[in-house]
Amino acid sequence: MLKTWQSHIRQFRHYIKLERSLSENSIEAYTRDVEKLAKYSETNFPEKSPLNLELEHLRRFVNDLAKLEISDYTHARIISGIKAFYKYLMYEDAITEDPAQLLEAPKLGRKLPDTLSYQEIVQLLEAIPLGEPEGHRNRAILEMLYSSGLRVSELTELKKGQVFEDVGFLRVIGKGNKERLVPIGKDALKYLNIYKDEVRVHQAIAKGHEEFVFLNRRGKKLTRVMIFLIIKKTAEQAGIEKNISPHTFRHSFATHLIEGGADLRAVQEMLGHESITTTEIYTHLDRDYLRQVLTDFHPRK
Repeated sequence: MLKTWQSHIRQFRHYIKLERSLSENSIEAYTRDVEKLAKYSETNFPEKSPLNLELEHLRRFVNDLAKLEISDYTHARIISGIKAFYKYLMYEDAITEDPAQLLEAPKLGRKLPDTLSYQEIVQLLEAIPLGEPEGHRNRAILEMLYSSGLRVSELTELKKGQVFEDVGFLRVIGKGNKERLVPIGKDALKYLNIYKDEVRVHQAIAKGHEEFVFLNRRGKKLTRVMIFLIIKKTAEQAGIEKNISPHTFRHSFATHLIEGGADLRAVQEMLGHESITTTEIYTHLDRDYLRQVLTDFHPRK
């Protein structure tokens, strides 16, 4: 019976990779989630195949998951993977009813993302020692993360042909290979050009890495881990004690735009969010900011 599961899981992987264009990380997570259900079913319902499991079987699996020491987020993600698997089986007409449709995931609180103030952004940028070989590269990286709201993977995969200096835009390849146009700030473009014309041009570039914008000392494209390390080191140099990551710059980019009065749909487009509800998390404003607005503008302050 486990062989039947493996066959469906293998086809499910192809489906979410080719037709839903999920990232490799998402594909691996979904596959592991369904494999957990397959092993559980083999142990507890050996006579059942994925095509005849019922809601009660799935609920038993979910209830036993809840007894393990896993976070609500992990719990919810596993259920999401199971739901995706059964939606695929419905799509393929392998089943006529979806047993996972009424499967309930734990309620998750909506965590507001950490952000940096504009002053902290400036503090970080000015802490980068431009006299060091990687200084202008690192300045360009942080300027671009903040001015364009890029994901770290979008930055590491950025190629020269995606930078349109004449119009001040980047053509970004985001999640699911979806393209979007994102403005690039003047300061980001300034430091990008300094890096490109005065630093990168003197590097020996590894074969196959010629088109990538940002390179390490060996002439290869930067990794996600390297970006994290650059940011961590810069935060220490700037004396900022917040636990920040590349995504902090993306959060700050969106929050500062919303606080400045930017249209939510425009921010959604620049971030590459499929749903505007994802963007709405950035509509939170600092309580002090709200209090100041009330004091400055309300007639009965």
